[in-house]
Amino acid sequence: MKKAILTVTLGALCSIGIQAQEKLFQQVNVQSPVVNADGTVTFNFYGPKNVKVEVTGDFLPATKTEMPGFGSVEQPGVAQLTKGENGVWSYTTPKLAPELYSYTFNIDSMTGLRDPANVYQNRDITSYSSLFIVSSKKGDKGDLYRVNEVPHGDLAKVWYDSPTLKMKRRMTIYTPAGYDKGKDYPVMYLLHGAGGDENAWSELGRAAQIMDNLIATGKARPMIVVMPNGNTDCQAAPGEWSRGMYQPSFMGSVNQKAIATMDESFMDIVKYVESHYKVVKDKKHRAICGLSMGGGHSFATSKRYPDTFNYIGLFSAGLHISGDRNKSFYDSLQENQDIQTQLARLFAQKPALYWIAIGKTDFLYQQNADLRRYLDEKGYPYEYVETNGGHIWRNWRIYLTQFAQKIFK
Repeated sequence: MKKAILTVTLGALCSIGIQAQEKLFQQVNVQSPVVNADGTVTFNFYGPKNVKVEVTGDFLPATKTEMPGFGSVEQPGVAQLTKGENGVWSYTTPKLAPELYSYTFNIDSMTGLRDPANVYQNRDITSYSSLFIVSSKKGDKGDLYRVNEVPHGDLAKVWYDSPTLKMKRRMTIYTPAGYDKGKDYPVMYLLHGAGGDENAWSELGRAAQIMDNLIATGKARPMIVVMPNGNTDCQAAPGEWSRGMYQPSFMGSVNQKAIATMDESFMDIVKYVESHYKVVKDKKHRAICGLSMGGGHSFATSKRYPDTFNYIGLFSAGLHISGDRNKSFYDSLQENQDIQTQLARLFAQKPALYWIAIGKTDFLYQQNADLRRYLDEKGYPYEYVETNGGHIWRNWRIYLTQFAQKIFK
């Protein structure tokens, strides 16, 4: 009797195993995406019972949608997959430029789904997307964003004490290859945007790959890159501190009021870095830059501490002054004597580089134009870069790449 039961049980297990293997082999056979030799990319999805499959991603022509409080914002385009007789849906793009791209699938009534055949993905606030890289030659953007056979730096998740915010906080720190053997290094403080955290630049921004590749080819000086968490009501990324697995939101956080701003608390970060790492502790060897909200933090922090940073980078900066939201940023600047005084002190210290970059269709374009107008009128020197596209990671990776090559020379 026991033998019979054992036989039946083994048979059932074998049946389950065969079904699992069928699913496994089915997934392996459906490769997606496939980067073709001619630079086109083919997406495949096995769904014999599905009635509609779409791919949406930043490699498709963008569409515009209105967001309350932000105006016209670009959204990724959409393309239809075609169903084949074998139940595999497919779509092939035109030739794509070298780049890192992200995408999701819309399947019947469900939207924003990851590609089940692609294990490479990233989280951006509350959504996940699949990703792929296109590269056609050594040194192009796709090559810069991928892992190459070069000396690699290290990424560390570091907890530090912030007396200003009265909490322990976490940041990501990149140290270049050969850090232990080298002398004191310059430091770039690299800040994320709204909805991001200390993981954003290392994951979505490919900061480690960019720095490894730039340093290995002699295009950037070996440096430490500090990527803090800019949400001053949080200790760390969602799910990675004592508040638990709360739902992340666009503006941060956990619905608790911060006791200080990022710029007010920023020297807590600098003090920790300069007491725990081999760094040169002077203005000439410090840079600060950031995207969107982090660009705003860079603007505010650099003017609060005018003799601290020699290089300032504003990437699609979110520039806000408390007061009437209906006023332009330029008018708000003209009416705020404190900020005018801070900017005057900053530029009197002659920073080596004040760098502003933004996309032509970025919804923050006018704010940045207002800042440039003010700087022009005051005769404050700066460099300006304008790219295609809007408020997107594709631009911010470009800005990091360019800015990193300009500093500490």
